[in-house]
Amino acid sequence: MPSQQLTDLLQTAFDARHPLIERLHSEDTNAYRLFNGSTENCPGLTVDRYGDLLLIQTFHAPLDSHDRVAIERFFADTLPALVAIYNDRSGANSRVANPLPSEVLAEAQKPREFREMGIRYLVQGRHAGQDPWLFLDLRAGRRRVMQEAAGKSLLNLFAYTCGVGIAAAKGGAAHVVNVDFAESSLKIGKDNARLNDLPIRLRFVHSDAFAAMRQLAGIGQPGMVRGKKMPAFPKLEKRAFDLVFLDPPRYAKSPFGVVDIVNDYAALMKPALLCTAEGGTLICCNNAAQISREVWADQLQRCAAKAGRTIREIEWIAPEDDFPSHDGQAPLKIALLRV
Repeated sequence: MPSQQLTDLLQTAFDARHPLIERLHSEDTNAYRLFNGSTENCPGLTVDRYGDLLLIQTFHAPLDSHDRVAIERFFADTLPALVAIYNDRSGANSRVANPLPSEVLAEAQKPREFREMGIRYLVQGRHAGQDPWLFLDLRAGRRRVMQEAAGKSLLNLFAYTCGVGIAAAKGGAAHVVNVDFAESSLKIGKDNARLNDLPIRLRFVHSDAFAAMRQLAGIGQPGMVRGKKMPAFPKLEKRAFDLVFLDPPRYAKSPFGVVDIVNDYAALMKPALLCTAEGGTLICCNNAAQISREVWADQLQRCAAKAGRTIREIEWIAPEDDFPSHDGQAPLKIALLRV
């Protein structure tokens, strides 16, 4: 793409976000998406701000040096003093592929703090994983959890770095349990929690989500399944939660079950629903673009009916304006269910 054309696209995107950025700054947020290429005429390119980090990522093809320099120069003028890091993730499994000069790599690997709604989080431009430590399109979900959490118990499933759990604690939750299979993600979650003056102590459970949900729901998780010994898992007592947040990856497979949000969301939703107290709230996320909101809503309704629970109300939580959508069908769908 000609550099001037790319610069014009960046300017249009920045102008469109100006009111949102002002609002976010006023509530002590300095992390947001500056360019969302899939809906802003440059598919595969994203530019995110996390505090003083400018994270440039490509998912379809690498940037050439002219485009990278054009992006860095544009934001050096519009948002001075940010450290620009470029990650090319256009290869297999979205792994970061491009080498960085040693001095840039040192900056990329430096832990940095940023803020969202007054909550402090850690970020690194490069780390052992591939995704940023906080997904910015889920801000709307964290915002809603803060509004819902006062005095309630929260179960945060597929917690990753525990942003939802920390937001709940900041919002006045009485009890928060974060569940994730990756100990490295939970460690970052613990570090994030320590950065903030939280009124409660969060619980972090290193476990496969299926094993945790089955135990909390009272179904139980056998140690042997079809003659095979299951991997070790923490033992949990049955407990219902006022608020359950379910944010699974697109696909994952373990001895305990298969996560497939396209073909079998019900396999996740049913045990999550059984962990949700009667009269409680289950917030479900689905980031598969090929599943429409209407089709997914029907799946949720049918799953609840089979589980013997009634969805009394369904509310859609849309990503905020730094994630624009041409047709109102954003890839990330967040459904708040009163059950």
